[in-house]
Amino acid sequence: MPGPLRGLPDAPRWVLVLRTVAALSAALTGLWASAMFLQYSAVNGLTPLAVVSAVFLFFSTAWLAWGAALGLIGLKPAPAFDRSVLGPIKGRTVVLVPVYNEDPTTTFARIAAMMASVDKALLEAGEPDVPVHFAILSDTRDPRVAEAEERWFAHLMAATGAEGRLFYRRRGTNEGRKAGNIEEFFARSGGAYDFAMILDADSLMEGATVIEMVRRMEAAPGLGLLQSLPTVVRASSVFGRAMQFAAAFFSPVFSRGLARLQGHTGPFWGHNALVRVDAFTECCGLPVLSGPPPFGGHILSHDYVEAALLARGGWEVRLDTDLKGSYEEGPESVVEHAKRDRRWCQGNLQHIRVLMAPGLRAWSRFVFLQGVFTYVAPVLWALFLITVIADRVTQPPPNYFPDPYQLFPVFPSDGTAKAIGLTIGIFGLLIMPKLLTTAEAWVMERMPSFGGVGTVLRSVLSDFILMSLLAPVMMAYQTRSVVQVLMGRDGGWPPNRRGGAELTLGEAWAASKFIVLFGLAGLIIAHFLTSHIFYWVLPVVLPMIGSPLLIARTSQPARPGKRGRRLFTTPQDMRNPAILALHDAILADWRGEGATPAGTASGPVGVPPAVASGP
Repeated sequence: MPGPLRGLPDAPRWVLVLRTVAALSAALTGLWASAMFLQYSAVNGLTPLAVVSAVFLFFSTAWLAWGAALGLIGLKPAPAFDRSVLGPIKGRTVVLVPVYNEDPTTTFARIAAMMASVDKALLEAGEPDVPVHFAILSDTRDPRVAEAEERWFAHLMAATGAEGRLFYRRRGTNEGRKAGNIEEFFARSGGAYDFAMILDADSLMEGATVIEMVRRMEAAPGLGLLQSLPTVVRASSVFGRAMQFAAAFFSPVFSRGLARLQGHTGPFWGHNALVRVDAFTECCGLPVLSGPPPFGGHILSHDYVEAALLARGGWEVRLDTDLKGSYEEGPESVVEHAKRDRRWCQGNLQHIRVLMAPGLRAWSRFVFLQGVFTYVAPVLWALFLITVIADRVTQPPPNYFPDPYQLFPVFPSDGTAKAIGLTIGIFGLLIMPKLLTTAEAWVMERMPSFGGVGTVLRSVLSDFILMSLLAPVMMAYQTRSVVQVLMGRDGGWPPNRRGGAELTLGEAWAASKFIVLFGLAGLIIAHFLTSHIFYWVLPVVLPMIGSPLLIARTSQPARPGKRGRRLFTTPQDMRNPAILALHDAILADWRGEGATPAGTASGPVGVPPAVASGP
């Protein structure tokens, strides 16, 4: 059955205009940067390498400008959601929690907290009999972890008394990884439910948020997927807290910009999202790409593809940035971030294989291109720097006396002013959206929830400095990831390291020595062969040389500042959300009872109902 939006445009006319303006602004900014660079390079004679560098700079700057455009578009607050369209819940919902070699104590405590929160929200809404089930879908390969999962599931079942609405099953093989795990559940049991909330093992959602999302989907019959904006919590390291602050302070603005450009073809980030089961099962059967990984096999970044398939089927995919109470955890170190990013890189580059799939909406194809360019852009920046240095190395030294009978030297024109202007312009693209977001936070009175004006200003400045230092390091990791994929190396799907990820200097050196070597090479070449651009490359090569120190230091726990107030304060630091406090209490109680609860489930451990749904 095609979705209600089949045959309709993927966006209203005003959205198409907004997309065009944003794209043109990005392209014109890239052209400006290239023209400035060519003028600077032409001072001493334009070379083919300079033209190649200008092309790399065009795409790199246009990408930065596109990100800045999202921030500018998102500055305007979103209108309040029309709650008059909401009514009582009629459908059945299941909350899906896929796990893969996770700590079952912490994960199952999250589920206990969410079950209690959902029950409370339904009771307060006067709908205590609305069916909301929970299903733990295990892909765990480690037998010891699998055994612990069964013990803790029995403990969870006994603690909640939720027989009939709490299920656990472990697959014999993890075919298709997370996407295959969910697809198998829908094939066996999807017919029992109208909606499914898809989570990650580290997800936490307030019960009221779950119920609100179900109501919104019931009120919109054409809505196939509703994505919330997860807030990063629990970070303790310098790196983790910086990323957590950026996600809480800057991301809502950029996400509003994205939401305004998406039309009916919004994003799916793989978790903390509600799907309409019928629509998902009918549209989202993923292909297995021909050939071996990394470009063949199962699609790693399945969420973007599933969003595109829903839109192709005529279903709306929507991001509601006003939804609160949706949480996740993030990496606590640069190394853990790079490991996760390696998988995302491979998954996004796989999208080249599905870019021209028949029937896709134009915006869905553009989203695939954006995902690819997310990882190509750092490579282009690296190629720009390499070609600039190579161009300077191959240029002959200036001839001050081109005429043998010349009495006075002819000094070459100085293009320093143009180079400085170009540098300021590029840095402006990076910092302007953050400055405007800071102004928006002041106007909208968001600053008190982040610790006040002083704490916010220190956090924004510290974020800019830290991210500027880490940018060359991240560029090196992403460039290596792209090169590995292009060389045919499969990165697989390594398990996430939850919680603290404190690294020693030796561990940081082992993970970043290739970055140090490239930084040293760049410094030596710039000093001995291209001394006139030596100072221009220092902001790039010095952080690369010092990357072990940066990685190790930023993985350390963040220390409280004056009056106990830490940098990168977020609203969750100021007031612990109810669902996080409930999870902490349950986890502390469980751990007080011992890390290995006695007894296992007798007989089948709450296997989900076998009700076939969809193809």
